[in-house]
Amino acid sequence: MAKNFLVYILLVALVFVGSTKAGAQINDNGGYNNSNSSGSPLNSRLRPTAKTDSANNKLQHRDALADSITISYHFFDSTKTYKLDSTVNDFYSRYPVPWYYTDLGNFGNATRSMIFTPFMKAGWDAGFHSYDQYRYTIENTKLYTTTRPYTELGYMLGSKSEQMINITHTQNRKSNINFGFDYRLINAPGAFKNQNTSHNNIRLNVAFISPNKRYAGNVIYISNKLRSAENGGIQDDSKLSGLSFNDPYGIPTRLGNASSFSRNFFSTLIKTGTAYDETILLFRHNYDLGQKDSLVTDSVTYKLFYPRLRFQHTMEFRKLNYVFQDYYPVDSLYSKYYQFTRLTDTISFRDSWKTLSNDFSIISFPQKNNLNQFFKAGAGYEMIAGGYYPYNTTYSNIYVAAEYRNRTRNKKWDVAASGKFYSAGNYAGDYEALLILERLLDKNKGGMRLGFQNVNRSESAIFSPGETSFPVQPSGNFGKQNIARAFANINLASLKVNLTGDYYIVSNYIYLDNYFTAKQQSALFNVLHIGAEKQIKLSKHWNWYIDAHVQQKTGDAPVNLPFLLTRNRFAFEGNFFTNLFMSTGFEVSYHTAYKADNYSPLNGQFFLQNEFSTANNTPDVNAFLHIRIKSFKGFLRVENINTLNRNDKYRFTNNNFEAPHFPHRSMWLHIGIWWNFVN
Repeated sequence: MAKNFLVYILLVALVFVGSTKAGAQINDNGGYNNSNSSGSPLNSRLRPTAKTDSANNKLQHRDALADSITISYHFFDSTKTYKLDSTVNDFYSRYPVPWYYTDLGNFGNATRSMIFTPFMKAGWDAGFHSYDQYRYTIENTKLYTTTRPYTELGYMLGSKSEQMINITHTQNRKSNINFGFDYRLINAPGAFKNQNTSHNNIRLNVAFISPNKRYAGNVIYISNKLRSAENGGIQDDSKLSGLSFNDPYGIPTRLGNASSFSRNFFSTLIKTGTAYDETILLFRHNYDLGQKDSLVTDSVTYKLFYPRLRFQHTMEFRKLNYVFQDYYPVDSLYSKYYQFTRLTDTISFRDSWKTLSNDFSIISFPQKNNLNQFFKAGAGYEMIAGGYYPYNTTYSNIYVAAEYRNRTRNKKWDVAASGKFYSAGNYAGDYEALLILERLLDKNKGGMRLGFQNVNRSESAIFSPGETSFPVQPSGNFGKQNIARAFANINLASLKVNLTGDYYIVSNYIYLDNYFTAKQQSALFNVLHIGAEKQIKLSKHWNWYIDAHVQQKTGDAPVNLPFLLTRNRFAFEGNFFTNLFMSTGFEVSYHTAYKADNYSPLNGQFFLQNEFSTANNTPDVNAFLHIRIKSFKGFLRVENINTLNRNDKYRFTNNNFEAPHFPHRSMWLHIGIWWNFVN
């Protein structure tokens, strides 16, 4: 019925289009063709109009720039501009989770970095960061400068009905107003019971400037709705072999009522799992005092304005909601694996917070024609309210901030220095400081970047007694955590080498050492991280891309890290036809054995453990075919080929484990397309 109806609609549309075209064409049988006897076309009043020069129309060449666009972007609160990435040799440039991160076995589950990256931000923090890779943030908001409307559509399909949808659009409403829109949907049922995910992200940003260029502003709205079921891992790791129909869905898990499980692709209900909601609204506006000027050409006079003093106000509102819920708890599972006893029919932990901050700043531009050099001084007031019902907590803070940037025109030396200090309120004494020096090497050989960062911060709300409903038990009163980081980056473009290094000095480090207990390491410890990226050209079309990271901790550090983490891509790539760019080959990822962190589903935190080791893991092997044809980009990947198990009838059941009892995906297929349009 539906099929016949669609056919009928298509036939009606074709008849309509055909009749419309026929009404304006000459009919050999004398049909009316909307022209007079002289051959001149008639206007709407049936009067002859002037003839056009058909010869000129035939000889006119198509404008090659008719569909061109000039577009760039910069991140919010940054002046450095970037061009759009059109390369296809690295799939992870479009995948929200970097290759050096690991998850709990399904796209959308909790993630953590295998490279030491502590949270370095002063002031209040809720403490839930296991799903940060799936969030839209203010910091990664792109503000575009474009000459025409631009749209990019992305769709990725994976095994077990996994899918991701990406939409990006930007355009100028007028010459002085630009808006951008981002949307992302992640939906992944997963291979195991109760690990389905459903994430929705929306971001809308508007940038405007007055005609006289004195008043400007930005509005950014972000909505993150993250849903992830929690199964706590599988009960018996040996059950991965000998599966019926090679389907791991039948393996018992440590959380979830078996009768409530469902593989319904369209269902987004999380019966046992995590739900995080975040709403952000930011409004920044500024008024400039400065110098008028003009640029006169032969026919046009352009009005210019050089700001010298700027008054800036930023208001930011956040509404945060963190939930773990189990509608059908199984007492025996909670008692056996978590030593947890429920007191009600359902298990639910919920923290809700609202924050409002107002920041006032004055910015001075020493050089009228260099907006990349400025000095900024400001102060702000924060109001924070929330916690868990009925024990709500209210905070207020006052901070002062300063910033200096100088990006010289020749880029010999660029300086960026900033600081923020909480002078009064509940978080008085917290501070953060950052210094970056950057320059180009001689003869365009590359660039160098040096920096130092220091953060002194209070514990997150989830580690504070009386501020959270989640089952976290602090071992005492925690002092302020201090982290100092010295870092360097050297890019040798001529050698196609990029070197990075980080050295951390950490004191009063806060961590979990089991499912519920939080501790603080008062003794100081160090972590050294060195990374390198290198492209080696093996032949005309074969390239070897190397990513390698080495980490070493000193002292009694309560962190476990792989000593070596590496990814190697062997790609056959090039421009084989006029519009076809292709990169195909295989990639191998490997890290040395280490005692990977475990995960506590009840509070959404990774924690330190010293029993399970990843010594039995094999290197991850993926085959890929990536192409670009004009504005179309296609990705075909067969991942985790290394899970082939010769001892289990050559089935893909030799899963790696990146956390105790959480098997990683077996062989997995990804098909993705990204297509951009210039309107």
